[in-house]
Amino acid sequence: MTNQTNVTDPFSLLARDISLEWYVSPDCYLCDLNGGKCLTNSENEFECANATGTGNKSGLKPALGNKSGLKLALGKLQDGREVAVKRLYENNYKRVEQFMNEVEILTRLHHKNLVSLYGCTSRHSRELLLVYEFIPNGTVADHLHGDRAMPCSLTWPIRMSIALETADALTYLHASDIIHRDVKTNNILLDNNFSVKVADFGLSRLFPIDATHVSTAPQGTPGYVDPEYHQCYRLTDKSDVYSFGVVLIELISSMPAIDTSRHSHEINLANLAIKKIQKCAFNELVDPCLGFESNIMVRQMITSVAELAFRCLQQDTEMRPPMDEVLEVLKRIESEKYEVGKTEEVDGDAEEVKPLPSSESDDVGLLKDMRLPSSPISVTQKWVSTSTTPSASV
Repeated sequence: MTNQTNVTDPFSLLARDISLEWYVSPDCYLCDLNGGKCLTNSENEFECANATGTGNKSGLKPALGNKSGLKLALGKLQDGREVAVKRLYENNYKRVEQFMNEVEILTRLHHKNLVSLYGCTSRHSRELLLVYEFIPNGTVADHLHGDRAMPCSLTWPIRMSIALETADALTYLHASDIIHRDVKTNNILLDNNFSVKVADFGLSRLFPIDATHVSTAPQGTPGYVDPEYHQCYRLTDKSDVYSFGVVLIELISSMPAIDTSRHSHEINLANLAIKKIQKCAFNELVDPCLGFESNIMVRQMITSVAELAFRCLQQDTEMRPPMDEVLEVLKRIESEKYEVGKTEEVDGDAEEVKPLPSSESDDVGLLKDMRLPSSPISVTQKWVSTSTTPSASV
């Protein structure tokens, strides 16, 4: 853990070139909807575009993957930077608390895979506005199972890169004594090169130095919430690790974390994945577009990532790896340090993949190298233990 910076007034650290004021435009849908009130920065030519698309002549779409109408809008600064503006209302105590929290968190952080905060309004303003860099390519959720989803558009190398960059961002957060607390594919933004920007720090927590956990009421998104945090109110960095495990399963399966159209015991994606493994049907979990059946290297990498995911999804937080270890395992998997051994058998069974023997093989991240009694030996072999399952309540 690193030493925390004492930020008495996080607003003092923000860019001075953004000063938002009221302005009325006769052609703006937002102005009309808000009784003749709109937002512009006349000095920097900053203007809000309609976040819903109605009356938006510029064709801009909702920013940061949020489609809740007025919460987000798009604009452009005089220097050409496109920005996303999040609007929070001062009469909502929780929103104000999240606003202040997000400002304090983001003024501490600088990482290539975290969304940048350009500025904000004063805490005493009529409305609270956060001005972010605009990330144009939607969210990972959009591309996996949302309105941007297209068959085979996210290849396995792209998904592997998303996993690595997200893990890198979370490792940085944890090293900075920050728990994100709402890790999910809807909060992982993508630029036009499919590079990751982790966003939405409204629920994040600064972690006290040398503390083992924080006792706090559970917050987060159903399907991603750590079962121990949900049941015992114990928030730790391993809570983010659990959520990231769900993200890994989403990347493998292209399925949403929660889907009420699935069978009642499989609404929760983590539960669905556990059931598939217990039935020796892991292959049914994998998105067929990824080449799991046809490409032996892809099969090995997906299997290794799945086994890492199930380490992250352990019920007992002590059995989950820390985020920096998760990152290192993903790097090893991505670097293709595997020897592909093909064994042709008379009954036409699938090819066998063997990890490359090396000094690192003991901690390469495959569950068969672990000594956890409640874990599967492998996601491709029968799992007889039922002592480790995710919570079905979230």
